[in-house]
Amino acid sequence: MLRMKKLTETYEMKVFTDTGDYFGDVEDSILTSTKVFGWKVKATKNSFLTKVLGSAKGVIVPHQLVKAVGDILVISKTAVPSYSSEESSEEGEGAPE
Repeated sequence: MLRMKKLTETYEMKVFTDTGDYFGDVEDSILTSTKVFGWKVKATKNSFLTKVLGSAKGVIVPHQLVKAVGDILVISKTAVPSYSSEESSEEGEGAPE
């Protein structure tokens, strides 16, 4: 059974990845004329986004990456910014030979 939810009910909703990591909180939704285009997720204290982004305030998650909306918003792990490949390439650049 499909259950409808008002957009106003999603504000401040907790966002988790499909692997169970706390990602942040919904700050706003981005709408086109007929559908939800994406979600602004703000980095909050103890969230995965705070660890990855540092001083940035949040990210925009495309609606295609949203798996479920209920009491929480569940997103795909692919929405998580990738930083491990950047860190390893930066470490390799500064290493003496």
